Amino acid sequence: MIRKANAVWRGIGRDGNGDLTTESGVLSETPYSFKTRFETEHGSNPEELIAAAHASCFAMALAFQLQTAGFTPTELRTDAAVHLEADGQGFKISRSVLTLIAQVPGIDEAKFEDLARAAEKNCPVSKVLNAKISMSFTLA
Repeated sequence: MIRKANAVWRGIGRDGNGDLTTESGVLSETPYSFKTRFETEHGSNPEELIAAAHASCFAMALAFQLQTAGFTPTELRTDAAVHLEADGQGFKISRSVLTLIAQVPGIDEAKFEDLARAAEKNCPVSKVLNAKISMSFTLA
């Protein structure tokens, strides 16, 4: 399975801007810029997208963990807070903090914690946040 997105950037650093489009069309020419990333201008930014990906991936992974263990969640409400920090001349994502409010009838706290920790460790987005990155490019 391969999922795709496209980012277009015009201009330089603080003065430039761009737009994001996903293959599904959920994002279609969604604006992003320095101001949407580091200030409060309307639009998106990479960290917000990573937070959404992490929260949704974790919640789905936990739902599968619970199903396998014989439990049916009523609701898994997950927030992810992705932290962007200065790193030398640039920036790095230093951590992602997941906050979960779960409604799972019939499960005890110890069992739930085991399943939630497994989902936290094994959801694909958790894995990619520590992954080696490779790149290829075409210079036109």
